[in-house]
Amino acid sequence: MDPTLHHAPMAALLAVFGLVAGSFLATLALRWPAGRAMSGRSQCDGCQRVLAAGDLIPLLSWTVARRRCKACGIVIDPLHPAMEAACAGWGVAAALMAPGVASLALAGFGWTLITLAVLDARHFWLPRIITVPLLLAGLAMGEAPFADRVAGAALGYATLAGLALGYRWWRGRDGIGGGDALLLSGIGAWLGWQWLPLVVLSAAAAGIGVVGTRMLMRQPVAADTHLPLGSLLAAAAMVLVVAIHLVPGG
Repeated sequence: MDPTLHHAPMAALLAVFGLVAGSFLATLALRWPAGRAMSGRSQCDGCQRVLAAGDLIPLLSWTVARRRCKACGIVIDPLHPAMEAACAGWGVAAALMAPGVASLALAGFGWTLITLAVLDARHFWLPRIITVPLLLAGLAMGEAPFADRVAGAALGYATLAGLALGYRWWRGRDGIGGGDALLLSGIGAWLGWQWLPLVVLSAAAAGIGVVGTRMLMRQPVAADTHLPLGSLLAAAAMVLVVAIHLVPGG
């Protein structure tokens, strides 16, 4: 029997959980930065029509509605299906990467990183109400030995906090936010200090790639061009986790 078949029930369960989580997290990522309440019935962003149960089925309702509100015709933000698909996909990956209950923790780790990546990419915002629990959960449930997780949390924060202080002294302005330091601290708490250099180098390489792409597309690039470092760190950490668990020799 294919070993992956043993993971099929948990993979299916986490795929469903991921669809639901992605739907909620997409709504959070859209409403929270705008100061809109998360409570109450779901509504269309355009006409404020209260959505029925059939309008809230992850991916399916968006596809059936042809990406538009049935009442006003406004285009539904593609973040909804994107996060639903991403969280479902990560749920399946978590089931393949970790056994049993451990896959739930790994799934939560990835869903949190996806949320932070979206918030940083769209708003350059890494709220502490998410990064601090990520750090604490890593210390409690991370994959490395406890001492390595503690060292990873300390080293991750010290690295970016130190760089932020140095940049402020050199350029006279902020260049790295405190949220980035907390995020890297959380990643270090989950993975251990040994993996932090690769996470940082991968994020830096991705940033260079983004800048190079902008230049090729003749978009304006300057010394003070902002890049969502948190998004790059989150993506690098997720790719690294997959490589460690699923790539032979990773």
